[in-house]
Amino acid sequence: MTGTNPVKIGWIGTGRMGFALATRLLAAGEDVTVYNRTRSKAEPLATLGAKIVDSPADLSNCEVVFVMVSAPQDLEDVMVGDDGLLTVDGKVPRIIIDSSTVSADASARIREFASTKGSQFLAAPVSGNPAVIAAGKLTVAVSGPRAIFEEVEPLLKLFGHRVTWVGEGEVARLVKIAHNILLGVVIQALAEITVLAERGGVSRQAFLEFLNDSVMGSTFTRYKSPALVNLDFTPTFTMPLLSKDFDLGLAAAHEFSVPMPIAAATAQIISSAMGAGYTTEDFAILILEQARRAGVTLESENAKVLSGLEVPQNG
Repeated sequence: MTGTNPVKIGWIGTGRMGFALATRLLAAGEDVTVYNRTRSKAEPLATLGAKIVDSPADLSNCEVVFVMVSAPQDLEDVMVGDDGLLTVDGKVPRIIIDSSTVSADASARIREFASTKGSQFLAAPVSGNPAVIAAGKLTVAVSGPRAIFEEVEPLLKLFGHRVTWVGEGEVARLVKIAHNILLGVVIQALAEITVLAERGGVSRQAFLEFLNDSVMGSTFTRYKSPALVNLDFTPTFTMPLLSKDFDLGLAAAHEFSVPMPIAAATAQIISSAMGAGYTTEDFAILILEQARRAGVTLESENAKVLSGLEVPQNG
Protein backbone atom coordinates (compact mmCIF):
# COMPACT_ATOMS: atom_id res chain seq x y z
CA MET A 1 0.00 0.00 0.00
CA THR A 2 2.99 2.27 -0.46
CA GLY A 3 4.91 3.01 -3.60
CA THR A 4 4.80 5.18 -6.70
CA ASN A 5 1.03 5.72 -6.45
CA PRO A 6 0.30 6.44 -2.78
CA VAL A 7 -3.22 5.86 -1.52
CA LYS A 8 -5.18 8.83 -0.27
CA ILE A 9 -4.77 8.85 3.52
CA GLY A 10 -6.79 10.82 6.06
CA TRP A 11 -5.56 11.66 9.55
CA ILE A 12 -7.71 12.73 12.52
CA GLY A 13 -6.03 14.10 15.65
CA THR A 14 -2.72 15.97 15.76
CA GLY A 15 -1.82 16.03 19.42
CA ARG A 16 1.78 15.23 20.35
CA MET A 17 1.56 11.64 19.11
CA GLY A 18 -0.71 12.19 16.12
CA PHE A 19 1.43 15.04 14.83
CA ALA A 20 4.62 12.97 15.08
CA LEU A 21 3.08 9.95 13.34
CA ALA A 22 1.48 11.99 10.55
CA THR A 23 4.91 13.56 10.04
CA ARG A 24 6.42 10.12 9.40
CA LEU A 25 3.81 9.32 6.76
CA LEU A 26 4.48 12.65 5.04
CA ALA A 27 8.25 12.12 5.21
CA ALA A 28 7.71 8.79 3.45
CA GLY A 29 5.96 10.57 0.60
CA GLU A 30 2.41 9.53 1.45
CA ASP A 31 -0.60 11.62 0.39
CA VAL A 32 -2.03 12.79 3.73
CA THR A 33 -5.02 15.03 4.49
CA VAL A 34 -5.42 16.10 8.11
CA TYR A 35 -8.20 17.18 10.45
CA ASN A 36 -7.74 18.42 14.01
CA ARG A 37 -10.38 20.00 16.24
CA THR A 38 -8.06 23.00 16.74
CA ARG A 39 -7.02 23.65 13.16
CA SER A 40 -3.95 25.71 14.10
CA LYS A 41 -2.32 22.62 15.64
CA ALA A 42 -2.54 20.79 12.33
CA GLU A 43 -1.46 23.64 10.06
CA PRO A 44 2.32 23.16 10.53
CA LEU A 45 1.91 19.82 8.74
CA ALA A 46 0.98 21.77 5.60
CA THR A 47 4.63 22.80 5.26
CA LEU A 48 5.44 19.09 4.99
CA GLY A 49 2.88 18.54 2.24
CA ALA A 50 -0.33 17.78 4.14
CA LYS A 51 -3.69 19.16 3.14
CA ILE A 52 -5.79 20.51 6.05
CA VAL A 53 -9.59 20.17 6.22
CA ASP A 54 -12.27 21.55 8.51
CA SER A 55 -14.19 18.43 9.55
CA PRO A 56 -13.80 14.64 9.78
CA ALA A 57 -16.50 14.34 7.12
CA ASP A 58 -14.09 16.00 4.68
CA LEU A 59 -11.96 12.85 4.90
CA SER A 60 -14.75 10.46 3.93
CA ASN A 61 -13.39 10.11 0.38
CA CYS A 62 -10.00 8.88 1.63
CA GLU A 63 -9.19 5.21 1.21
CA VAL A 64 -7.55 4.86 4.63
CA VAL A 65 -8.16 7.10 7.65
CA PHE A 66 -6.06 7.03 10.81
CA VAL A 67 -7.54 8.27 14.08
CA MET A 68 -5.67 9.25 17.25
CA VAL A 69 -7.78 11.09 19.81
CA SER A 70 -7.74 11.22 23.61
CA ALA A 71 -10.90 9.59 24.92
CA PRO A 72 -13.95 7.46 23.99
CA GLN A 73 -16.19 10.51 23.64
CA ASP A 74 -13.70 12.15 21.29
CA LEU A 75 -13.67 8.99 19.17
CA GLU A 76 -17.44 8.94 18.97
CA ASP A 77 -17.54 12.65 18.12
CA VAL A 78 -15.15 12.36 15.17
CA MET A 79 -16.77 9.16 13.92
CA VAL A 80 -20.52 9.67 14.33
CA GLY A 81 -20.98 13.20 15.72
CA ASP A 82 -21.80 16.30 13.72
CA ASP A 83 -19.81 16.16 10.46
CA GLY A 84 -18.32 12.86 11.63
CA LEU A 85 -16.27 10.64 9.36
CA LEU A 86 -19.08 8.08 9.06
CA THR A 87 -21.96 10.51 8.59
CA VAL A 88 -21.65 11.18 4.84
CA ASP A 89 -24.27 9.16 2.95
CA GLY A 90 -22.76 6.76 0.45
CA LYS A 91 -19.17 7.86 1.01
CA VAL A 92 -16.96 6.35 3.71
CA PRO A 93 -13.30 5.31 3.93
CA ARG A 94 -12.65 1.69 3.02
CA ILE A 95 -10.40 1.23 6.06
CA ILE A 96 -10.29 3.03 9.43
CA ILE A 97 -7.26 2.53 11.69
CA ASP A 98 -7.83 3.78 15.21
CA SER A 99 -4.83 4.36 17.49
CA SER A 100 -6.74 6.04 20.33
CA THR A 101 -6.47 4.53 23.81
CA VAL A 102 -10.11 3.66 24.53
CA SER A 103 -12.02 0.80 26.11
CA ALA A 104 -12.86 -2.33 24.16
CA ASP A 105 -16.57 -1.50 24.51
CA ALA A 106 -16.16 1.96 22.96
CA SER A 107 -14.06 0.47 20.16
CA ALA A 108 -16.58 -2.30 19.49
CA ARG A 109 -19.43 0.22 19.14
CA ILE A 110 -17.51 2.18 16.51
CA ARG A 111 -16.40 -1.03 14.75
CA GLU A 112 -20.02 -2.21 14.48
CA PHE A 113 -21.24 1.15 13.18
CA ALA A 114 -18.38 1.36 10.67
CA SER A 115 -19.27 -2.12 9.42
CA THR A 116 -22.86 -1.08 8.74
CA LYS A 117 -21.50 1.76 6.61
CA GLY A 118 -19.10 -0.47 4.69
CA SER A 119 -15.82 0.42 6.44
CA GLN A 120 -13.32 -2.09 7.78
CA PHE A 121 -11.98 -1.16 11.22
CA LEU A 122 -8.64 -1.93 12.83
CA ALA A 123 -7.69 -1.12 16.43
CA ALA A 124 -4.03 -0.11 16.39
CA PRO A 125 -2.85 1.38 19.71
CA VAL A 126 0.83 2.31 19.88
CA SER A 127 3.59 2.21 22.48
CA GLY A 128 5.88 5.21 22.66
CA ASN A 129 6.03 8.99 22.67
CA PRO A 130 7.26 11.61 20.18
CA ALA A 131 10.90 10.95 21.09
CA VAL A 132 10.37 7.22 20.54
CA ILE A 133 8.72 7.97 17.19
CA ALA A 134 11.61 10.22 16.13
CA ALA A 135 14.06 7.45 17.01
CA GLY A 136 12.10 4.95 14.90
CA LYS A 137 11.37 2.72 17.90
CA LEU A 138 7.58 2.92 18.11
CA THR A 139 5.68 -0.37 18.38
CA VAL A 140 2.10 -1.02 17.29
CA ALA A 141 -0.42 -3.69 18.35
CA VAL A 142 -3.20 -4.31 15.84
CA SER A 143 -6.45 -6.27 16.01
CA GLY A 144 -9.21 -6.78 13.50
CA PRO A 145 -9.53 -8.68 10.23
CA ARG A 146 -6.15 -10.30 9.43
CA ALA A 147 -6.46 -9.68 5.69
CA ILE A 148 -7.04 -5.96 6.22
CA PHE A 149 -4.10 -5.80 8.62
CA GLU A 150 -1.82 -7.39 6.00
CA GLU A 151 -3.02 -4.88 3.43
CA VAL A 152 -2.13 -1.82 5.53
CA GLU A 153 0.91 -3.30 7.30
CA PRO A 154 3.34 -1.44 5.01
CA LEU A 155 1.79 1.88 6.11
CA LEU A 156 1.93 0.91 9.78
CA LYS A 157 5.57 -0.09 9.44
CA LEU A 158 6.37 3.52 8.53
CA PHE A 159 5.61 4.41 12.15
CA GLY A 160 8.62 2.68 13.64
CA HIS A 161 10.17 -0.49 14.93
CA ARG A 162 7.56 -3.26 15.10
CA VAL A 163 3.95 -3.93 14.13
CA THR A 164 2.24 -6.97 15.66
CA TRP A 165 -1.16 -8.41 14.77
CA VAL A 166 -2.51 -9.68 18.10
CA GLY A 167 -5.87 -11.10 17.07
CA GLU A 168 -9.43 -10.34 16.01
CA GLY A 169 -11.87 -7.79 17.40
CA GLU A 170 -10.77 -5.53 20.24
CA VAL A 171 -7.90 -7.51 21.77
CA ALA A 172 -5.35 -4.83 20.81
CA ARG A 173 -7.12 -2.52 23.27
CA LEU A 174 -6.46 -4.96 26.09
CA VAL A 175 -2.84 -5.33 24.98
CA LYS A 176 -2.35 -1.55 25.14
CA ILE A 177 -4.06 -1.22 28.54
CA ALA A 178 -1.97 -4.07 29.95
CA HIS A 179 1.13 -2.39 28.54
CA ASN A 180 0.29 0.93 30.20
CA ILE A 181 -0.39 -0.72 33.56
CA LEU A 182 3.12 -2.15 33.37
CA LEU A 183 4.37 1.33 32.46
CA GLY A 184 2.89 2.74 35.68
CA VAL A 185 4.05 -0.12 37.88
CA VAL A 186 7.60 0.07 36.51
CA ILE A 187 7.95 3.86 36.86
CA GLN A 188 6.74 3.64 40.47
CA ALA A 189 9.15 0.79 41.23
CA LEU A 190 11.94 2.74 39.53
CA ALA A 191 11.13 5.80 41.64
CA GLU A 192 11.18 3.74 44.83
CA ILE A 193 14.55 2.07 44.25
CA THR A 194 16.16 5.28 42.96
CA VAL A 195 15.10 7.19 46.08
CA LEU A 196 16.33 4.30 48.22
CA ALA A 197 19.75 4.44 46.54
CA GLU A 198 19.95 8.22 46.95
CA ARG A 199 18.95 8.01 50.60
CA GLY A 200 21.86 5.59 51.04
CA GLY A 201 24.33 8.00 49.47
CA VAL A 202 24.33 6.99 45.77
CA SER A 203 23.73 9.62 43.10
CA ARG A 204 20.76 8.99 40.85
CA GLN A 205 23.04 9.23 37.81
CA ALA A 206 25.39 6.52 39.10
CA PHE A 207 22.58 4.23 40.22
CA LEU A 208 20.67 4.47 36.95
CA GLU A 209 23.82 4.07 34.88
CA PHE A 210 24.48 0.80 36.70
CA LEU A 211 20.87 -0.33 36.36
CA ASN A 212 20.68 0.50 32.66
CA ASP A 213 23.82 -1.51 31.92
CA SER A 214 22.57 -4.51 33.89
CA VAL A 215 20.18 -7.23 32.75
CA MET A 216 17.39 -5.17 34.36
CA GLY A 217 17.99 -2.20 32.09
CA SER A 218 15.53 -1.58 29.26
CA THR A 219 14.59 0.95 26.62
CA PHE A 220 12.12 2.34 29.15
CA THR A 221 14.54 2.69 32.09
CA ARG A 222 17.08 4.34 29.80
CA TYR A 223 14.76 6.88 28.26
CA LYS A 224 13.30 7.86 31.65
CA SER A 225 16.74 8.26 33.24
CA PRO A 226 17.29 11.89 32.12
CA ALA A 227 13.99 12.90 33.76
CA LEU A 228 14.80 11.09 37.00
CA VAL A 229 18.35 12.44 37.20
CA ASN A 230 17.70 16.04 36.15
CA LEU A 231 14.08 16.34 37.32
CA ASP A 232 12.94 17.47 33.89
CA PHE A 233 9.27 16.54 33.75
CA THR A 234 8.41 17.95 30.35
CA PRO A 235 5.34 15.85 29.57
CA THR A 236 5.41 12.85 27.29
CA PHE A 237 2.54 11.12 29.12
CA THR A 238 0.68 12.77 31.97
CA MET A 239 -0.69 11.40 35.22
CA PRO A 240 -4.39 11.82 34.27
CA LEU A 241 -3.83 9.78 31.10
CA LEU A 242 -2.02 7.09 33.09
CA SER A 243 -4.79 7.09 35.68
CA LYS A 244 -7.41 6.64 32.93
CA ASP A 245 -5.54 3.59 31.65
CA PHE A 246 -5.34 2.09 35.14
CA ASP A 247 -9.10 2.56 35.50
CA LEU A 248 -9.63 0.71 32.21
CA GLY A 249 -7.19 -2.02 33.20
CA LEU A 250 -8.64 -2.61 36.64
CA ALA A 251 -12.14 -2.71 35.12
CA ALA A 252 -10.91 -5.41 32.73
CA ALA A 253 -9.35 -7.26 35.66
CA HIS A 254 -12.71 -7.21 37.44
CA GLU A 255 -14.49 -8.41 34.29
CA PHE A 256 -12.12 -11.34 33.84
CA SER A 257 -11.72 -12.11 37.58
CA VAL A 258 -7.97 -11.51 37.55
CA PRO A 259 -6.57 -10.18 40.85
CA MET A 260 -4.07 -7.34 40.33
CA PRO A 261 -2.90 -6.20 43.78
CA ILE A 262 0.28 -4.45 42.58
CA ALA A 263 -1.62 -2.57 39.88
CA ALA A 264 -4.32 -1.57 42.39
CA ALA A 265 -1.71 -0.23 44.82
CA THR A 266 0.00 1.72 42.04
CA ALA A 267 -3.34 3.20 40.98
CA GLN A 268 -3.77 4.59 44.49
CA ILE A 269 -0.29 6.13 44.40
CA ILE A 270 -1.06 7.76 41.05
CA SER A 271 -4.34 9.10 42.43
CA SER A 272 -2.50 10.52 45.45
CA ALA A 273 0.04 12.24 43.22
CA MET A 274 -2.75 13.80 41.16
CA GLY A 275 -4.35 14.99 44.40
CA ALA A 276 -1.04 16.68 45.23
CA GLY A 277 -1.38 18.67 42.01
CA TYR A 278 0.77 16.67 39.59
CA THR A 279 -1.55 16.71 36.58
CA THR A 280 0.30 18.41 33.74
CA GLU A 281 3.83 17.08 34.19
CA ASP A 282 5.31 13.83 32.89
CA PHE A 283 4.39 10.77 34.93
CA ALA A 284 8.05 10.35 35.93
CA ILE A 285 7.24 13.04 38.50
CA LEU A 286 6.12 10.16 40.70
CA ILE A 287 9.72 10.23 41.95
CA LEU A 288 9.00 13.53 43.74
CA GLU A 289 6.04 11.99 45.57
CA GLN A 290 8.18 9.02 46.52
CA ALA A 291 10.93 11.31 47.79
CA ARG A 292 8.44 13.36 49.80
CA ARG A 293 7.13 10.25 51.52
CA ALA A 294 10.70 9.20 52.28
CA GLY A 295 11.63 12.62 53.69
CA VAL A 296 14.15 13.22 50.90
CA THR A 297 14.51 16.51 49.04
CA LEU A 298 15.60 15.94 45.48
CA GLU A 299 17.59 18.39 43.39
CA SER A 300 18.57 18.21 39.74
CA GLU A 301 21.98 16.64 39.27
CA ASN A 302 22.45 18.65 36.04
CA ALA A 303 24.19 15.68 34.47
CA LYS A 304 24.51 14.61 30.86
CA VAL A 305 22.44 11.44 30.64
CA LEU A 306 21.71 9.65 27.38
CA SER A 307 18.16 8.43 26.84
CA GLY A 308 18.98 5.75 24.30
CA LEU A 309 16.61 7.49 21.89
CA GLU A 310 19.06 9.93 20.40
CA VAL A 311 18.50 10.26 16.66
CA PRO A 312 21.73 9.63 14.74
CA GLN A 313 22.99 12.69 12.89
CA ASN A 314 23.68 12.19 9.18
CA GLY A 315 27.24 12.82 8.14
